[in-house]
Parts: sequence; C-alpha cells; structure tokens
Amino acid sequence: MASISKRPTMIDVARRAGVSSMTVSRALKPNTSVSDGTRERIQKAADELGYVLDSTAAGLSSSRTGFIAVTIPSINNANFADTLRGIVERLRDTNMQVLLGYTNYSTAEEERLIEQFLQRRPEAIVMTGGAHTERCRMLIENSGVPIVETWDLPEVPLGDVVGFSNAEAGRLMVRHFYDQGYRKIGFIGGDTSRDTRGLDRRRGFVQALEELGLETDRLIGSGPPPISMREGAASMKKMLSDWPDTDAVMCVSDLSAFGALTECQRAGMRVPDDIAIAGFGAYDIAEHAIPAITTVDAAALSIGENTAEILLRRLGDADEETPAPSTLIAPKLLARGSTVRPL
Repeated sequence: MASISKRPTMIDVARRAGVSSMTVSRALKPNTSVSDGTRERIQKAADELGYVLDSTAAGLSSSRTGFIAVTIPSINNANFADTLRGIVERLRDTNMQVLLGYTNYSTAEEERLIEQFLQRRPEAIVMTGGAHTERCRMLIENSGVPIVETWDLPEVPLGDVVGFSNAEAGRLMVRHFYDQGYRKIGFIGGDTSRDTRGLDRRRGFVQALEELGLETDRLIGSGPPPISMREGAASMKKMLSDWPDTDAVMCVSDLSAFGALTECQRAGMRVPDDIAIAGFGAYDIAEHAIPAITTVDAAALSIGENTAEILLRRLGDADEETPAPSTLIAPKLLARGSTVRPL
C-alpha cells in the first residue's frame, strides 16, 4: 500500500497564506465576507497543500461518519452496477452506507467528486481505474483515507487494488480468434483519450496481433464512452467499408458487439461463417443474442465483493475468520457461437 503523508490542516493553510485560521475557514466557505484577493490567496495555498475543508466536523459528535465514497464512470453500465452491488451487499450488515458519484469517464470530474467527498469525511474511498489528475492524487494522498482502486492495475497505486489486466483481456481474444483460424482481425472501441480501460484492451489486442505477425491497422474509434449498440453498428459498417475482407472483430463492450452483430445481419453476412464478432463484459445481452456473443468475463461482482472485504479489514470491521481478499482478478474468455464455427 502506498505511504500516506501527514494530512494538511487549516493551520498549515493559514501559515502559507499569511492569514488567521478563522480567515481560512471563512474564505473556503461560499458567501462569506472575505475579499476576492484574500480568498484567491487562501485557495491557492489550499490547492498547493492538497487541503480540503472538513464541512462536517462542527456537527459531528463521533469520529466516524459511516459512509464509503464510491466513484464509477457510468451509472448505466451493467459491469459497474454489479461491482457496486458487490460492495453494497457485503456492507449490508455493517453500519456503513455507500455515497455514489459517477465521473462520466472524466478525470476532471473525478477530481471534483473526490474533493466533495473528502469534505464529508468518508471512512474510505473506492475509485474505478488508476488514471487520475495530479491534484486528485495529491488530495487522496494527503487525506489519510483508505483507498481501493478497482477495474485496473495501476502502475503507481494510491492504496489497495482489486483489478485485472485489461490488456490481457485483449490478448485473450486475439489468441482465441487465431486458434479459430481468423487472420484479418479488427477492433471497435470508443474515445481512447477518456476510456483508459478500453485503451488498455486495444493495446493488448494490438500487441498480440504484432506477436502473431498479423495486420494491426483495423482499428475503429467511435466516440465518447460508453459506446452503445448504435455506435457498434455504425463502427461495424465503417469496418466493412474500409476493410471488406475482415473476418473477425473484437468490440470494447458487449453492447457495441451486439450492435455490430445486427449490422452484419442487416448486411446479409453470416456470423460466424462470414465474420466473427466478440465483446467484453459478459452482459446478459451477449448470452441471449443469436448467435450468443463470445465475450470476456472480468467478474464484476467479485471485484465489488473483494473490494468490500478489503474495506472491512482496513476499517477493522471484518471477522477474524474472513479469508484475505484477492486483489488480482483473472479475466475469463467465454467462447460462444459468434466466433466458434460449428464442426
């Protein structure tokens, strides 16, 4: 676990800004009588130190607030919903509640949410992914709050990690395609500047193609994440237009894979005889599509359950007999009819 530095105090901010602690308190609250110049100087000092005003301290008689802050990229993604369910269900019999914020795949929005959460003194914070702004990292490191990063394997973790290699998920799919005899393989994803996990899947996908000596240029980016069935269909149409000999495509999610599947069916192409299609996420829609869509299961529910176990141990609320949580999840490929040709 990363080392935690001493949490900055209001006194530290006052010293840096050259004012009293009372002035700092007023300046960091809205609609108070502090000059613009003084307020800006105090805010600058607070930002440099990574200080966040504790807005709950005056009204608390206990040192514990009883809530866990959780950030997820999207509220309409079944994978993140399952992870959240795993956390909530494991914490159900405790006195802790979840306070949820969604980032819309934006690190700037994540930073804003983390600052707001820290003002309310969470017991711990769960974050999706390992890519954060520098200021967000500073706020976290100075907070002294237990952190769990999920759905990723950060190079420099902020605390505990419950995740998996998204790159390995991409490599798994390429190896599956290759074993099934496909050689002209493409990838459909979203905006790689925002969806870092999707970008990692694409990187692993491309690396595996390179290792096999296959073409790596059949890559389609279809807009801001999370991409839907509509974007998946539009991207598949472009894929077939630009590279009509493509014989297999991995999509960044099962929803986009379903859209790609329907576009192929509209075009009169047989799946998997003419082209194979695969996704990611093990959504219900992938299992019940016709044909069922090959996918990668990242065990979203298990990520949430393992995260909750770590939180309970960090906060001293776990049973002594509870097994130590695993932080590394192994993604599993589920081979189905959309890629496996009948014998």
